[in-house]
Amino acid sequence: MPIPAGRPLLRPGPPPTAPVPPIPARADRYERPVLAGIAVLAAVLCLWGLGHSSYHAFYASAVRSMTDGPADFFYGSFDPAGSITLDKLPGFLWPQALAALVLGFHPWVLVLPQALEMVGCVLLLHLLVRRWAGVPAGLLAAAFLTLTPVTVGLGRSVTEDAPFVLLLLLAAEATWRATEKGRPRTLLLAAVWVGLAFQCKMLEAWAVLPALAATYLVAAPGARRRRVGHVALAGVVTVAVSASWMLVAALTPAGARPYLDGTTDDSPFGLVVGYNFLTRFHAVGVSAAGTGSIVVSRAARAGGHLGPGMGDGVGKMFSPGLATQTGWLYPLAAFGLVGGLLALRRVPRTDRLLAGHVLWGVWFVTFFAAFSFGSVTGHTYYMGVVAVAVAALAAAGIVQACRLGAGPAASLAPARRSRALPAVLAVNLVWCLALTLWYPRFQPWSAPCAVALGLLAVLLAGLRRPAALATALATALAAVLLVPAVWTASALSLRYNQPGGFGRVGPTSTRASTASATLGPRHRRLLAYLTAHRDGARYLAAVPGWESAAPYVIAADAPVLPMGGFTGRVPYPAPVAFRRLVDTGRLHYVLVPRTALRPGAAWGARPAGALLRWTAAHCALVPPAAYDPGDRTRLLYHCGPATRGEPGRGAR
Repeated sequence: MPIPAGRPLLRPGPPPTAPVPPIPARADRYERPVLAGIAVLAAVLCLWGLGHSSYHAFYASAVRSMTDGPADFFYGSFDPAGSITLDKLPGFLWPQALAALVLGFHPWVLVLPQALEMVGCVLLLHLLVRRWAGVPAGLLAAAFLTLTPVTVGLGRSVTEDAPFVLLLLLAAEATWRATEKGRPRTLLLAAVWVGLAFQCKMLEAWAVLPALAATYLVAAPGARRRRVGHVALAGVVTVAVSASWMLVAALTPAGARPYLDGTTDDSPFGLVVGYNFLTRFHAVGVSAAGTGSIVVSRAARAGGHLGPGMGDGVGKMFSPGLATQTGWLYPLAAFGLVGGLLALRRVPRTDRLLAGHVLWGVWFVTFFAAFSFGSVTGHTYYMGVVAVAVAALAAAGIVQACRLGAGPAASLAPARRSRALPAVLAVNLVWCLALTLWYPRFQPWSAPCAVALGLLAVLLAGLRRPAALATALATALAAVLLVPAVWTASALSLRYNQPGGFGRVGPTSTRASTASATLGPRHRRLLAYLTAHRDGARYLAAVPGWESAAPYVIAADAPVLPMGGFTGRVPYPAPVAFRRLVDTGRLHYVLVPRTALRPGAAWGARPAGALLRWTAAHCALVPPAAYDPGDRTRLLYHCGPATRGEPGRGAR
């Protein structure tokens, strides 16, 4: 029915200060055991086989170094000597470093915090959706999230998205409570959570702000000016907490902290805004030039990590490489989102139904759009923030269509949404089957079984009896969930997920290479020689790139100087600083790959290449027989005032 002229779209209803409608005793009886079962399932999927975890060489090196001292911990130093940081903010590694301090430095210890964080995400999502759409929706959302591959992948990874998603859900929970009562203090708590999430994934954390702000502005009680003032104050707190690490780094003299990786000018702005934000949008013509950051194509660096059907274009969110990790329930989520938009005309402004649809609808659309236009370079772990919105919208859409929710929101579900649900379930089943076509050899039995369940649901629905219809709906939902559940359960096999890796689950998962994290016989012989001849130097040796440094850091906590940062293109150390290290006796040895000195070598065009050439020209070559007679790939040079100006000798 059209809205009369002059009538507001949203009717100003009374503030939702009344207590939440009590949960029926029957619902309370089944809620706790079902939720406990879902939590146990999530814990098993995330914790199973952690004893087979492997080190991610780059992050594990940083964690090992961060346990050496407060400054290394705070700045996220990559090396034990505190020379250079990670190429991102270190907040996501703080739980791993604390775990290593308490339980010891082991691969499984570094994965454990993420496993616990993802179980916490499942429980927190249940709480949020329960408050919005009732107990059944909360349980369904928790189950959907648990059976989403990216959830389990994050729980078995060392990436930053597990703590990031948890912190954003905590921000959403605080925003929800603030919206119910119009309390600015609780909204400020949400701002603090977002600021802490910033320490994990930087500016990506701010992508949740439109959802949180819109929820409070639309659904909180009170005058509009008062709501705007509360949101503005929360914005100030968000910026303050977010920028706290950057401010400390900017105000600390460069010599009193590690160099900031990913930058050309050692600036926090270049690290956060340029290197970790603007370079993500190269596909749409955004340039990070002039920000003080290293400008490197993310797509080029992805290399072989792109899974089958994985693209880096605008439509990447529907590509099998990403959709099989997070998007199995896209149709059901769209159903819940569209249904919420249709309900906007029927509810008071402060109604919980509206607040929930604003929160999860804006959340989903914002992150979906950001990842569509930004580069994720095949890293499926980015999708964790999308998965929680998909699970929430899908669960609420189903429950509201079936009129299973508690409270007044359920009575507003129109009959046509209930009639549309079977069709949406059918479309979702077809979508799941279409994704499996990209991987025909992976668990080929799952697709026929899902089809069989779908046909059974159709037969049951044909009986047109209330009990049979309910069973048909449950069977159809089981058909939709079967394939993603199989993908998720495959994480229990090392063939389809490597604990300690990047969190991809299923046939596109790759075993993590341990070459950069293992101290082999050659490394041990060299380490023994360098240790015996250290002669009070700060560094055992300078090495090109983090890959060369990682084995010594992980296995021995050895103070080696990584030149070039993560990309190999960072101008650290600067030539003048490098020579000063040599002149002052803080650096005696430099390890040079033989290939780096050949004409046209990749290192030749990088800043570290000039240091390697200077080393070969001005330092004394150590005979390989002294440290490793069989070494044919590396050259070790001894540098110091006594050898300064002497040309290097040996093979070039």
